[in-house]
Amino acid sequence: MIIILSVLLAFASTTFAQTPLTPTETKIVQTVNAENPQALDLIRQLVEINSGTRNLEGVRAVGKVLIPQFEALGFHVRWVPMDEVQRAGTLVAEHLCPAGTGKCGKRMLLIGHMDTVFEKDSPFQHYSVNGTTGTGPGASDMKGGLVVMLYALKAMQAAGALENSEITAVLSGDEESAGRPVAIARRDMIEAAKHSDVALEFEGQAREHGTYFGSTSRRGSIEWHLEATGSTGHSAGIFSPSVGYGAIYEIARILDTFRTQVPEPNLTFSVGLVVGGTTAQLNPDGTSGTVTGKDNIIPPIAYANGDIRALSNDQAARVEQKMQAIVAQHLPRTNATIKFDEGYPSMAPTAGNRALLGMLNQVNRSLGKPEMPELDPMKRGAGDVSFVAQYVDALAGVGASGSGAHAAGETIDLSAQPLNTKRAALLMYLLTQVDAGKNLTDLSAPK
Repeated sequence: MIIILSVLLAFASTTFAQTPLTPTETKIVQTVNAENPQALDLIRQLVEINSGTRNLEGVRAVGKVLIPQFEALGFHVRWVPMDEVQRAGTLVAEHLCPAGTGKCGKRMLLIGHMDTVFEKDSPFQHYSVNGTTGTGPGASDMKGGLVVMLYALKAMQAAGALENSEITAVLSGDEESAGRPVAIARRDMIEAAKHSDVALEFEGQAREHGTYFGSTSRRGSIEWHLEATGSTGHSAGIFSPSVGYGAIYEIARILDTFRTQVPEPNLTFSVGLVVGGTTAQLNPDGTSGTVTGKDNIIPPIAYANGDIRALSNDQAARVEQKMQAIVAQHLPRTNATIKFDEGYPSMAPTAGNRALLGMLNQVNRSLGKPEMPELDPMKRGAGDVSFVAQYVDALAGVGASGSGAHAAGETIDLSAQPLNTKRAALLMYLLTQVDAGKNLTDLSAPK
């Protein structure tokens, strides 16, 4: 009880003095150091399995490697097929509190994903190591993060800290391209969040010029699809009352008005594809198109696709309304419609999320490391944690460190793997010491 109280008081303190490690925390740190070679071997094994989102067997193969790892830690594991959304499935692993739910500190949800953006036809397929840098598809996003999660749990087990914990891990097989509808694809993650108090997402640690950052927010991502139509005819009649402006001028008006009238803080909206002409057709995924046209024919059809990234769901809804109003102001003899797909919701910064970052910085002080500033949400994309942010306090990006995610040549900093694993393990241990009914913001309130 004295040890627990001292940890919580240290967390509440506004000073930055290093807090000595408890015997349990010392054992956790020692175990991470001792097991680092095995952790690095597991990274190699996972990266060598191609698990592009649409390589369903590859994603399942990653799950087959992970399932016995969780079972050896005392988790009850189940694989949830996702055939109905044409995805590989979701791995759910539950570690129950022996004293009953809610009696092992904060109920934790650990979030990860088994897929990568590199499909079977990608030329970037294999893993290599040069010094302390590992290079391979999904090395940092996020197979290295999965290893951080597992070896943090292993260290807790070795120190006797895992036994009295209540933890659910949910690993999606389609984070890089979520199945539709997301109500099915993220059903198990959302359900787990409703029975949890905090969520930790093990995607990549944000780091710039040697400084680590804590992610208390993630912007959402919504796709939009714009179609413009107009009258066609000889180009000599363009702008006339009988013919009007044509579809391409209409779509250009809309896009340029988006550029000038929609911007606001923490918001981006991008145009990813535009096609238009005498004929124009998009492929079913909206990722390419075929067009025909002549310089003396007014184009009757045009399409544009893009996305919106907003910091809050309210901001996203407001922006959608602005865009719809702009689309409705048609040029003469044209028409246009815009549709918005369901996407990733936003993870807005909250007091609870920031209190979690405060706890992580208590861990940093215990390890003699600098505190982690809050990451600018403009520097992080959408992720699975956003689906559960409305239910729990959450931190994003507590996984591996690396660079070049989503591009050939993606790397992981292997020298940072032990530190990131210690941070995760000590934060989870600290959360087991906080009463499930206690608000984290109360712990961090000034005395």
